[in-house]
Amino acid sequence: MSDVLSALPTRAPANGLTASTAGIPFTRTGIWPEAADAVASVLASGWVTSGRQVVEFEREFANYLGASHAIAVSSCTAAIELALRGLDLPHGAKVLMSTMTFCGAAGAIRHAGLLPVLADVDPDTAMPSIDTVAAAARAAGGVDALVVMHLGGLPTDVEALAEAAGVALDHVIEDAAHALGTVVGRRPVGTISRATCFSFYATKNLPIGEGGMVTTEDEALADRIRCTRLHGMTRDAWQRYLPGGNWRYDVSWDGLKANMTDIQAAIGRVQLRHFEAMQARRADVAERYDRQLAGVPGLDLPPRPSLGRHAWHLYAVRILPEFRVGRDDAIALLREQGIGTSVHFIPVHQLTWYRYECLLPAGGLPGAESVFAQTLSLPLDHVISDTEVDAVCAALIELGGMR
Repeated sequence: MSDVLSALPTRAPANGLTASTAGIPFTRTGIWPEAADAVASVLASGWVTSGRQVVEFEREFANYLGASHAIAVSSCTAAIELALRGLDLPHGAKVLMSTMTFCGAAGAIRHAGLLPVLADVDPDTAMPSIDTVAAAARAAGGVDALVVMHLGGLPTDVEALAEAAGVALDHVIEDAAHALGTVVGRRPVGTISRATCFSFYATKNLPIGEGGMVTTEDEALADRIRCTRLHGMTRDAWQRYLPGGNWRYDVSWDGLKANMTDIQAAIGRVQLRHFEAMQARRADVAERYDRQLAGVPGLDLPPRPSLGRHAWHLYAVRILPEFRVGRDDAIALLREQGIGTSVHFIPVHQLTWYRYECLLPAGGLPGAESVFAQTLSLPLDHVISDTEVDAVCAALIELGGMR
């Protein structure tokens, strides 16, 4: 992995910290150097928005996963909304999702004219279980669709959750913002449900800065998302303005402005060529954390998959009561040492807007409440050094009172 670290440019301290205290940001956006040449070629081409680079990125991404179709969009949030719109559910139909996820997923459901139904989580995995999904579906009087998230890159059994919710797989959308590289059983995420939605945000495993992708085996759905990502127009600008192109178009669906640019796609194509090396580094970092943090009293390490492969988007520990300081104090004390951390996530039901926009079970969401109070995501990306990982571990061990 030293080749990866040496090939990437040196980055300035993050989070506004000075060089002497910068230490270790929660994450860095490591872009491979040849991406600069790829972007320069796009700029010189005279066409910078959706065009040939997007088409090639889609083809290469689909080939990487073994998916029939990949459609590039502006974000994972847009991808979820477009995929849900493609299900043709009636207005107000109920879509079950985890409360332990980013608020964008709930927003996508609402913007598609649907009602989010929040499910509680298993405290051991921070993801819905068969029991919590079944309970949420019963409390809602049944649900029409399901959004499944592989939190942090940990695989979850999509088919089992769909069965528990009483939903057919063709009404399941996967939120794979964390899960490029995740494998469920022997199937890579991106080839299991009706549609799978990926993120290329700056913090993700395949970082571009912004952008998303939808994969599907359904040709009709793929065609619809290609159309609805750009206002529902039957021809995009590239098709209209090519030599011999036709300026006429129709609008066949209610769409969004959610296309990807050739600049983003050119960066994505470079990053995808190095994706396996980036994933290998993430797995190495997770193992290094494991070796040093195992056995620290009051520190619960991330669960391992019972099936498949973890993508290691996050390395989230639990700060239990036995730890010498609480979770929020740990965050503050680590920050004083220049170590950035994060929390994934504030449960959707705790956010003011969504408290009134989602269907919550009468008995509350106690699993999510307990997870949220204790979870702490440690620095993890593909450019973090072993020395930096060791420093994070030493700081946590000291906070726990072992030194």
